[in-house]
Amino acid sequence: MVKIQERGRGKFKPAPDYDLNEVKSLLLEKIDEEMQLTIDEPNTYEFEDLHYKPNRANIVSLFCGAGGLDLGVELAGIDCVVGAEAVNEAFKEKEAFNVIRAEGLFHHVYSNDFFKEALETYRINFPHDVFTHNKDIKKVKEFPKGDIVLGGFPCPGFSEAGPRLVDDPRNFLYIHFIRCLMQVKPKFFIAENVKGMLTLGKGEVFRQIVQDFSAAGYRVYHKLLNSRDYGVPQLRERVFLVGVREDIEFEYTFPAPTHGEGSLLKPYITLKEAIGDLEEDPGDFFEGSYSTIFMSRNRKKNWNEQSFTIQASGRQAPIHPGGIPMEKVDKDKWIFPDGDYNNRRLSVKEIKRIQTFPDWYQFSDGGNEKMSKNGRLDKIYKQIGNAVPVQLARAVATPIAEWLYKNDYRS
Repeated sequence: MVKIQERGRGKFKPAPDYDLNEVKSLLLEKIDEEMQLTIDEPNTYEFEDLHYKPNRANIVSLFCGAGGLDLGVELAGIDCVVGAEAVNEAFKEKEAFNVIRAEGLFHHVYSNDFFKEALETYRINFPHDVFTHNKDIKKVKEFPKGDIVLGGFPCPGFSEAGPRLVDDPRNFLYIHFIRCLMQVKPKFFIAENVKGMLTLGKGEVFRQIVQDFSAAGYRVYHKLLNSRDYGVPQLRERVFLVGVREDIEFEYTFPAPTHGEGSLLKPYITLKEAIGDLEEDPGDFFEGSYSTIFMSRNRKKNWNEQSFTIQASGRQAPIHPGGIPMEKVDKDKWIFPDGDYNNRRLSVKEIKRIQTFPDWYQFSDGGNEKMSKNGRLDKIYKQIGNAVPVQLARAVATPIAEWLYKNDYRS
């Protein structure tokens, strides 16, 4: 890691000519520095009540949020055992799904997140034997063992909507993901982040991140994927990094799109197909005026399209597709021709569908009755918007699940 000592923005620059051993040495120094600065746990091992299953691939999940990535990976593991069609049918009802999820390839051991309400959502929807850890990852001294590590490390510093400072301290939380890999040495890892990380610092930051993951002992594969290409009714581009431990003879290949305009592909899922049945009973949605920035561009798709990216904010939720399209009246100025009253934001039930969570998936708002309705709803919008779409995660994890089932866990 090299950080130029100059005033101003964006002064972080990776050194381009290090080999992997040099990168690993610097990485260890950075991890040691982070540990000295942030970790305050005693030396005793704190996870005394972990539930492992020796006949399953055990998962350690970091920055787990509400569980979108975890649920998608779990689905991929059940597909291998009972078949995708049976999984899809059972997935419609929580009780039916809970019956077959016990047969799946993957087993969740440990999940960590600092967002209290998101972790409460995770607890509600995942088996009770998962150790859920509501703690800043910087304070976790030792991670439990596992066969696969998952995580979408926080992205505000990478986001194209943010300040994009390459020396933003939030950009270095991935170091703790790598620290986990170096302790646990799982067979595989899957990490996800926003598209903006590819271009930050003219691409040098992403190059350094890939080098760092490689130096931890993994062959790293990365690709920018669009969710709608995998059956998600949403235009959402995200970067995935998949790691295969160096001693494992497996060449990961990202899954080919399943949906699109080609003759061999299924048609894209439309908003009408995804949420059309909720039009008369949408449930709760964020209310209030629209800012000048929000009204600076079109925020409304039609029924036959896919949604704009679901944001981690109720106020920034896309507009429901019903009614009259928005109209551009000036540069950076759009209006609702039929008035704000007739144009509402997408509801919680609708964005949950658009992120391909099942209807039975419950989200916690923290239960603070002193908080406004919008305030409580916003906690849910944030969880859903931050999540990896479940069906996209399922697609990314499928090659790993199939290899593990064939080579390690087939009974």
